[in-house]
Amino acid sequence: MINYDENNIFANIINKKLSTEIIMESEHSIAFNDIAPQAPIHILVIPKGKYIKYDDFLNKASKDEVYDFFMLINSLVKINNLENTGYRLIANAGKNGNQEVPHLHFHLLAGQNLGKM
Repeated sequence: MINYDENNIFANIINKKLSTEIIMESEHSIAFNDIAPQAPIHILVIPKGKYIKYDDFLNKASKDEVYDFFMLINSLVKINNLENTGYRLIANAGKNGNQEVPHLHFHLLAGQNLGKM
């Protein structure tokens, strides 16, 4: 079991130790642009709670946190008019998933054909 790193970059954003332009924020989640975008739209969505990866989030978060997180992603899809053009959601988990930051985050990518996986 990996312990949550209180000093990871996303924890520092949540705790206002690092600044970033917040695109959207809810009670339990935050969305902001990726600093190294891989598509015209590349938004990171993170829960405010201390969750390392997807299974950690689903096993430990409240139903309100889970609902809030996925509804924030849905709001981003709507405000960017992605329902018809399409988008990709990616969440890397753990060492073999090449997760770079040990805080759950989804990448919302869109704005062009993203090619096959």
